[in-house]
Amino acid sequence: MDPGQQSDTLPQPSEDYFTWDYRLQLIGLGFTFYVAIFLLSHLLSWAVSCTYHSLLAKEQVFWNLAATRAVFGIQSTIAGLWALTVDSMLFRDRVRGQEDWSWFNILTATGFFVFENLALHTSSVVFRSFDLPLATHHFFALSGYAGAVVWDSLGHFLPMVTLLLEMSTPFTCISWMLLKAGWAHTLFWKANQWVMIHTFHCRMVLTYYMWWVAVTHWGELTAHVALPQLLLFFTGLALLTFIINPIWTHKKTMQLLNPVDWNFSNKPTPVNGSMKGQSEDSVKPHNS
Repeated sequence: MDPGQQSDTLPQPSEDYFTWDYRLQLIGLGFTFYVAIFLLSHLLSWAVSCTYHSLLAKEQVFWNLAATRAVFGIQSTIAGLWALTVDSMLFRDRVRGQEDWSWFNILTATGFFVFENLALHTSSVVFRSFDLPLATHHFFALSGYAGAVVWDSLGHFLPMVTLLLEMSTPFTCISWMLLKAGWAHTLFWKANQWVMIHTFHCRMVLTYYMWWVAVTHWGELTAHVALPQLLLFFTGLALLTFIINPIWTHKKTMQLLNPVDWNFSNKPTPVNGSMKGQSEDSVKPHNS
């Protein structure tokens, strides 16, 4: 059977996912859930962590954002691995395939990226700082997933594989929190750092795979995907492949050899988690 004909016989997503009321509800659910994770991280850290009390306000925001991204990273890793390993409609038709579970992840991820952009620009105003590369990264993330909602004929295989790039976030969260607590010279921190570096190399391999899928399905992509969405996807993928991933992989590797907080002006790591007396000149960073 022709692959295109085979994909037409596969189950279609629920009609609910093509109504804007339902879509906005799930986007709102994703936004609300990750706001709740951010606030829960703050409350738990305030209650149990001496290190958290000693951080500057902007570092506390970053701490909670790191925890929130870690939770999103778990969701994204599950979704991405499911798309890569399960014989689903997405895997059979990599340009037009959609299922209920992929729609759920598209919509809740859009809610998360709305939260991320709101957190970035709010902190930029409050702390009088602006990170252009980070703002650009968040712009492409939100625009890409919002575009997948607007142009709803787009298949979900590549968006789900893109989510798998978030596999590194749980390990970067652990790395940064332990580094601030003065555990950077422990075996546990170094082991976590090794795993984190490995995930960044996996991210690079994953971007090469996404290029291969795009090239081998070029005719279908140009026929079925809107031009603005194609431009967003390939621009973002090029930035990830040639600039962002190599820079982050290099920095994480150097951090293993020289544990410094390069997120905040390359500050030396504390021995006992004390952060008092630090400069107020650090800028809002990104933890991938």
